[in-house]
Amino acid sequence: MDLDSAVRAWQTDGFVILPGFIPAEDLEADLEPMFPSAEGFHSGTDPRRDRFVGDEFAGIDTFPFASTDLSLLAVHDKVLTLAAALLDDDDILMYGAEAWAKYTGACDYDQDLHRDYLNHTILVPSTTPGCRQVEMFVFLHDVPEELGPPHLVPRRHTAHLPAVPNWYLRPGRPAGFRYDDGSGSPDLYAAEVSGAGPAGTVIAFEPGTFHRGTQLTAPGGARYSMQLCFRPASVHWGQRVGWAVRSFLDPWVDFVARATPRQLGALGFPPPGHPYWAAETLAGMALRYPGLDLTPYRV
Repeated sequence: MDLDSAVRAWQTDGFVILPGFIPAEDLEADLEPMFPSAEGFHSGTDPRRDRFVGDEFAGIDTFPFASTDLSLLAVHDKVLTLAAALLDDDDILMYGAEAWAKYTGACDYDQDLHRDYLNHTILVPSTTPGCRQVEMFVFLHDVPEELGPPHLVPRRHTAHLPAVPNWYLRPGRPAGFRYDDGSGSPDLYAAEVSGAGPAGTVIAFEPGTFHRGTQLTAPGGARYSMQLCFRPASVHWGQRVGWAVRSFLDPWVDFVARATPRQLGALGFPPPGHPYWAAETLAGMALRYPGLDLTPYRV
């Protein structure tokens, strides 16, 4: 699918699935510093195993990652180009990035249908051009149906639904929160589309798109993916992570040393030619980030 077709699908359905969008040779990040292998988890030989048991969100690590290659993959040129095309804006910022490991039997990963907007914006989702945000799931390896791909619901089935409630619970699940709908929502679950796909698949969707995680059923299985979030720089109400709180950590410094100006720009670095880049700040940045090539900024 070309970018124009991807944009049309995203605008129509609220999501687009791009199988193998990132080339396989660009996916070779070392995950061992972050997560147990499938064998290490299921055999119990990896001492980190217990962290991942009993909580579906326990397998999340937040950018910058212990694997610098994975941090760079989060702002891969194809990812940034896709985000800019979907948002119709070249001035974009990554406002969240997580790597996520899941293991068969570790816990219940079968979620209720929901939207993500409650922790992605202080407002509500908008389809107005210039006011949108985009999330992406990136598969770091093949994710067939038995490894729990996300399921998504096309907008034609949900456009009439109000901003609240936000969770449409599966039959038999008790509703105890003002954002819950306990009707069972059979029509919504019947309209789900599976996001299963090969390594490098990118699923781009809006925070207002209904979706859910599904159960891992493959014996001895593991699923490794990233969730990335982008917004136009002008959409200041789209929030999730403030990068400065992590910017003194070694993984951040390692990332900065290897990132391009375009990749750094997605994290908030001013572009080359910006008035920020004066003698004073160039000298300071050389001290803060000894590995950063400041040549592009000395113009």
